[in-house]
Formats: sequence, C-alpha cells, structure tokens
Amino acid sequence: MVFLSNAVSDSRLQDKHESGQALFSTCVYGSRWTKEPIPKFSLPEDEMPANIAYKLIKDDLQLDGNPVLNLASFVTTYMEEEAEKLMSENLSKNFIDYEEYPVSVELQNRCVNIIARLFNAPMDNPESEAMGVSTIGSSEAIILAVLAMKRRWKNRRAAEGKPTDKPNLVMAASVQVCWEKATRYLEIEEKFVYLTEGTYILDPVKAVELVDENTIGVCVILGSTYTGHYEDAKTVNELLKAKNEENGWDVPIHVDAASGGFVAPFVNPDLVWDFRLDLVRSINVSGHKYGLCYAGIGWAIWKSKEYLPEELIFNVNYLGSDQASFTLNFSKGAANVIAQYYVLIRLGRAGFTAIMKNLMEIADYLACKLEETNVFEILSDRNGNGLPLVAFKLKLKDVHYDEFDVAQRLRERGWIVPAYTMAPYTQHVKLMRVVVREDFSRERCDILLHDLMATIELLNKLDKDTIFKKRTATASWNLLRSVTRATFGGVKNESHKTNGVC
Repeated sequence: MVFLSNAVSDSRLQDKHESGQALFSTCVYGSRWTKEPIPKFSLPEDEMPANIAYKLIKDDLQLDGNPVLNLASFVTTYMEEEAEKLMSENLSKNFIDYEEYPVSVELQNRCVNIIARLFNAPMDNPESEAMGVSTIGSSEAIILAVLAMKRRWKNRRAAEGKPTDKPNLVMAASVQVCWEKATRYLEIEEKFVYLTEGTYILDPVKAVELVDENTIGVCVILGSTYTGHYEDAKTVNELLKAKNEENGWDVPIHVDAASGGFVAPFVNPDLVWDFRLDLVRSINVSGHKYGLCYAGIGWAIWKSKEYLPEELIFNVNYLGSDQASFTLNFSKGAANVIAQYYVLIRLGRAGFTAIMKNLMEIADYLACKLEETNVFEILSDRNGNGLPLVAFKLKLKDVHYDEFDVAQRLRERGWIVPAYTMAPYTQHVKLMRVVVREDFSRERCDILLHDLMATIELLNKLDKDTIFKKRTATASWNLLRSVTRATFGGVKNESHKTNGVC
C-alpha cells in the first residue's frame, strides 16, 4: 500500500516551528525557559511544562545549604524511608477534618497519651486526665499554653473582684524568641531574669522573687537554645509553692521542653522536671526536634482539663460532625502527626534510649576533642545533664579573629555552625554551637573537627586587615540585611535579643 504525501509550504513550516518551539522542547536546557528570567514577581501568562518548572526550581534550590551539614538547627534532617512513605501517602489529608479522617485523629490521641505518660502525667483519676493537642511546632504550643495561663489568671482575678489589666510572665532572658512573640501578641508584660557570666540559665531564687499577684506563670526551659542547659524546675517548684501558699496565689509553671522533652526521659530519667512537680501544669515539646520527625509537628500537654479553660475551646460541626478545636491554625496536614506516631511505636523506649545516648556520647566526644586543642572553652554541660550539643568559644584572647570569623570560614567548607552572642547582660560573650542530631555520626564529627582546626590554622596565618575585609564582604549577611531594611522601611526590631538562635 502506498501513502500519498504532500509537500508542506515554507510558511506552514515556519508557523509550525514557531508554535512548537514555544510549547515543546525535548530537553530542559534546550527550551526557551532557560534563557528567559524565571517568573518572580507576577503570574506568568502562559503555562510551563512540569518537568521544566521542576528543574528550574530544583536548580535554584541547589544554592541552599545542605541540611545534613546544618549544625545550627535542632530540626530533624533524617527519617526512615517507611516514615517518608507514610508522609507522602497522606500529604493530601487535612487533619482538621475529623469526620473524613478519623484514624488520623485517633493517631493524635495515641500520641498525646504516649507523651503525657512519658512526662509522668497523673493517671489515677478519670476526672482529671491529661489533655493535649498537636501543633505546627513549639511556637504554636507555647502561645496556646500562655493563652491558657493568662485566661485562668484572668478568671481567678475577676472572681476576686481584682484588676485584670496587668498580667506578667516570668522567664529567663535566654528564652527562645517565640516566648517574646507570645507575650507581645497576647499583651503580657515580660519579667526577665537576666543572666550573669558563667550562669547562663534561670536563677530559681531570682525568678520567684519576680513573681507577684499579676504573674500568670513561670517559664522553665528544659534545654536552653544558647548552651543546652536544663533549668532547675524542681527548685523553682519548691520556692514558688511556698510563695503561693504564703500569699494565697496559684501561679503555675510551664516547662518549655521543646528540645529536651524527648531527650531527658531517656538519658536522665531520674531528673524531676515534669508533671511529677505539683506546679508544672503544662509542657510543650517539639516532635520535629529530638522527637525525630521532619519540621511541622509540636505538642502541647496539660496536666488535666482543669488547666485548659473551656471558653478557649471552640466547637464546630460544619465539617460533618461535632468536634472541638484549640489551635491557632485550622487546616493543617495530617502527615506529620502520622509520622510522629510512626516514630513513637517504631523506636519505643529502647530505641529512643539508644539514639539519645549515642548522641550524648558523640557530643561529649566532640567537647573533649575541642578542649584538648587548648583553643576552645566549652560552655555546655555533659554526661546527659543537658542537650546533646556543644557550645564553645575561643579560649585565646590575643587573636585577631573571633567566633564569627570561624563560623564564616567554616561555611566555605559547607558546615553551618552558628556564631552568636549570649543573652542580654552577657552580650559580650561570643560563642558557637554544634547541635548533635541523629544523623551526626562519629565519622562526620571527626571530619568537622578536622575542618575546624584547618580553619583555625588558616585564620592564624591571615593578617588582621585581610580578615576585616572578609567580614565586610560577607555577601549572605549583607544581602539579608539590605533586603530586610528595604522591605520593612528600616523598622527597628524591638526584641531585647541581638541574635536569633533556633
């Protein structure tokens, strides 16, 4: 059989070529989109092939830092394939839709039960059972806990016929910035216990001295983001309990266990910081830190429903069933809750204990090696008495570089090790911090040590002027600062902190 063919005119060939070139290309880098600016500020008029959009964005993201080498962050950077598979399979589920996804809600209930028992919530009275909720992270959990403390204080004051316009919250000046957000957003006075050199955590005596009739609560941190130390919840409880009894008050304690809540129970189980203490009424913890989940999951737990005012809980039925809601966000993905439950039942107490003890041993190893160099002084604790991290500063005083120069040079080798100044009243103290996460092995630790000492050797060879020029030419910080100023018109940050520590 013979097919008849026609000869296509030149004009038709040109039209075909132009339209085909605009819509199709056999390879990403042969398409017109690679030579045109990628849309940044307005919605493009035409579609873009999926593979090209994916590759262009992926190429941009190559300029991000490597999460594995980001030793600044507590946030988990490794999960097992099975956990990732569960998350990907459930990305489309909206957790708030209880009627449609009842099993996802049930998994939250199981997580709350497991975590409440881990924190030694009383389990002997069915009328006073612990309450809890999943959140996007500890920031949301803290705001919810502060909101509950403020409302309980306000209700009690109103019932006594006393003013309710000047609530305050007592905390160390070394709190994470989310505490300042909570007090500012909820219009609560901040009462800071300022630090002194050599003592970088809350002083229990000074904290309780600041408590008055308008205090809605005292914050105790289980794992300072600056140095990893655990604050003394037990002593605060004893002193505050005596002051409450003396004055007829009921000032509670909230424990910010964002980082330490999934560490201390397995490494230092005899440490009393949780619901075993009378005045500890609420605790927050980050599942995406040492709860070993990817970013996007936190938990707020209350000792009993007595400490969670009912008027803060909203009941809705427009998703198909009656349900209670106490969150700042309404819609959120179910995948992170599911991932948390996977981690809890996958590891169990034995698995968590093995991981956390390994991290502690690696942190102690790193601290010892840094100390042996006689270049660094260790500021963090060891032997399971704090978080698995190493906070350190330069020991030598006569060098022409500082911790920020060391961090900057380490960045050139791929490592992200933060340099920052200590909390208010101790800002003259500069330090660095290495957070030891699950995927930070002994081998990787040795590589970091090698690169760190190579950095020190290089800085020792450079003269003061060269180091100064490098400081002023730090592109990433200058760009961030200029963009921020341009965007916000030079608005001054009123936070008392000089540096953010995550």
